[in-house]
Formats: sequence, structure tokens, C-alpha cells
Amino acid sequence: MLQNSPLYSYIPARDVRRARTFYERTLGFKSKIEINGGVVYEFAKGTACFLYPTPNAGTSQASQAFWQVKDVEQEVAQLRARGVHFENYPGTTDGIMSAGGAKAAWFRDSEGNILALVQNAKGSAG
Repeated sequence: MLQNSPLYSYIPARDVRRARTFYERTLGFKSKIEINGGVVYEFAKGTACFLYPTPNAGTSQASQAFWQVKDVEQEVAQLRARGVHFENYPGTTDGIMSAGGAKAAWFRDSEGNILALVQNAKGSAG
């Protein structure tokens, strides 16, 4: 059933070329394969996302994807050094929200999509 199947994220882009510049130069991603005008990026533990062309990019006010990380502060610092701006939502301090022992931080890509970093309450990434 679905519970035992991998789950992948689809990330919309109005301008795939501009988005690729953000994902590859700013975030440092390496493309796996180009398909149907978009690109696949692979991540840890067999996960991946597909950046695809659509005029609807950036219209969702919810997170499109998140990365589960071991240390949100460290990841935020590294991404800020690469020019990433983090959102300051109510309850965040310096772009990071701490609640229930977990931590999260949100940023937007070049297309206006909201993406997040999440650290488990115990500090593990898995």
C-alpha cells in the first residue's frame, strides 16, 4: 500500500531556468535527470523532488516541501551565507520557530514557493 511506498515532492516553477539557478547555484543541488521540461533532484534515503513548469508556481501559502535536518540553526546559517532569506512568521526568532522541542525555518525559492527545514524534538534527522 501507499504507506510502504516512497513519497516525492513536486515543486512548481513559472520559469524553470530561473528556478534551476536558485536550486543549483544557491542551494547547491545537483540535477539527476531532465524530463518533460523539468528536472529531478535526488536527496538522502532515496527521496527526490521534481521541479516542473507551470504558471501556478508560488500560489500556495503552505510549504511545498521540507527537509528534515539534524541542526536547523546550522542549516539556516549555511543557507543565509549563500543568500537565502528566511521568513519571519509570528513565533519565529531570527527566522526559526521552536515549539514542543522541535524547530523549523521557512524560506521562499525564486518562484515564491515556501520551503522548510525541520528538526525533530530530539535533534535527529530521521
